[in-house]
Amino acid sequence: MVSLSVIIAVYNGALSLRELTDELTTLLPTLADEYEIIFVEDDGKDNSWDVLRELVQEFPSVKAFKHMRNYGQHNALLCGIREAHYEIIVTMDDDLQHPPSELSKLLEKLQEGYDVVYGTPQRERHGLLRDMASQVTKLALQSAMGVDVARSVSAFRMFRTKLREAFAGYESPVVNIDVLLTWGTTRFAAITVPHAPRQYGTSNYTLRKLIIHALNMMTGFSTLPLQLASLIGFALTLFGLIVLLYVLGRLLFESSVPGFPFLASIVAIFSGAQLFALGIIGEYLARMHIRIMGRPSSVVREKLESIPEKETQV
Repeated sequence: MVSLSVIIAVYNGALSLRELTDELTTLLPTLADEYEIIFVEDDGKDNSWDVLRELVQEFPSVKAFKHMRNYGQHNALLCGIREAHYEIIVTMDDDLQHPPSELSKLLEKLQEGYDVVYGTPQRERHGLLRDMASQVTKLALQSAMGVDVARSVSAFRMFRTKLREAFAGYESPVVNIDVLLTWGTTRFAAITVPHAPRQYGTSNYTLRKLIIHALNMMTGFSTLPLQLASLIGFALTLFGLIVLLYVLGRLLFESSVPGFPFLASIVAIFSGAQLFALGIIGEYLARMHIRIMGRPSSVVREKLESIPEKETQV
């Protein structure tokens, strides 16, 4: 048996909190010797905090935290992760779309030697635009995470609490839990789980929020935009040189200089060189950016040491 900390970010989830807590408190004793349920209320607009007050009084295993203002889902999860006490952490949504009954499958997969396991929905039950935005976000996440499982990420995840040591010093307001987990491990896995229809309310993730989230990941955790700028600058410089060679070649056979091709080649060369130089500068700034984030140089998975023998007295 193991010990589990279940962390749930809450935003306008008052209608589903009691049902979710009932399911978890019934299931978790069958999976773990010890467990806790940590709710982080992200300054929503309904009476979620009042419901959580009742749940904390009713269930000893339930804890609740309330943010001063709305920080976002990943920031709320990070708050809960830092408060967790047990060896394995589970994160899930507050809307009952992640079935608690699937936790045993995630735990079984984790015990195969993985550090992070995602419960990937068989079929996401969102609108067309939301599904398209989710795919774009996952593409951005893949560039930031740099692991193959990035396309299978989900808010329904289970991972070893030890991984939080990798981002213990992270204090940036832009947070992505999945990227932070890659700072501590490359042992990721994903399994397919059902995705229940939403019973209460509507999704708090709009198309606009997903696009902003994708942009934050691209600029906050990845150097891909800077690398693209360097590649574009190099391509323009190469194009300008080819056009210039063409112009110089025509000079050998014609008496007049072609005006537009010559001007185009000069413009392409200089604009490409500028973009290429900016890309190089950006690469150095990116290295500084990564250092400022406090990313660790290494994380110890396990420690072995010999016990020193006691000195014998003569």
